[in-house]
Amino acid sequence: MRQRAAAVLAVVALAATGCGGGDGGAAASTAEGSASGPTGTVTVFAAASLTDVFTELGQRLEEENVGLTVQFNFAGSSALATQLTQGAPADVFASANAAQMSVVTDAGLADGEPAVFTANVLQIAVPAGNPAGVTGLGDFGREELTLAVCAPEVPCGAASEDVFAAAGITPRPDTQEEDVRAALTKVELGEVDAALVYATDVVAAGDAVEGIAFPEAEDAVNDYPLCTLAAAPNPEGARAFVDLVGSEEGQQALEAAGFRAP
Repeated sequence: MRQRAAAVLAVVALAATGCGGGDGGAAASTAEGSASGPTGTVTVFAAASLTDVFTELGQRLEEENVGLTVQFNFAGSSALATQLTQGAPADVFASANAAQMSVVTDAGLADGEPAVFTANVLQIAVPAGNPAGVTGLGDFGREELTLAVCAPEVPCGAASEDVFAAAGITPRPDTQEEDVRAALTKVELGEVDAALVYATDVVAAGDAVEGIAFPEAEDAVNDYPLCTLAAAPNPEGARAFVDLVGSEEGQQALEAAGFRAP
């Protein structure tokens, strides 16, 4: 784990340096922070599956930098990319797949090359006790079950389509949710018999749900890229957050949340 974290740190740090922007970035950094570290507010747009671990890392960064506030906007990556291309102000973007990051980079909004900092795979989530007796991915073809998946335009939905295709299954979902946490909530509330979510969401839900792994998940591993944004209001704060995510401390937090090394 130490070697993997070091490798990720090197890549993310290189991307953060590329996002620095030369003299202009230094001038902005002076305006936003002090010699002791960044201050002000840093706004992070991040995929919904990152909610728990990024919130934890944001709190750590605030504790280490008095005067810094980390503000998050968690949602489906496609919704976040749309908001950014429509002019929403932010400092950092973390996507759950490369496709939605490309929406941002193709619009010229990323400052430097995005860096992959972690990865995730799908898992079946069922309510505690698995009352419907779900056993595998094939159950998503059963009409008598109430099932949830993510909408195809968001990363968890795109990955779901890939695993269903790999397994030769025609899914029969009753609902397509706008992000993975919405699908997870349906399971936690007992509103569906099963949902296809990320392995990290099963970890986050604790005893409220049970997770069922399936081999086809390896056919749709999602790499997560992030970068600072070219118009970041707080570039120093943005670099500090990106550095923390790529550090050994950040990588250990991601691993504890159920993510895997890219």
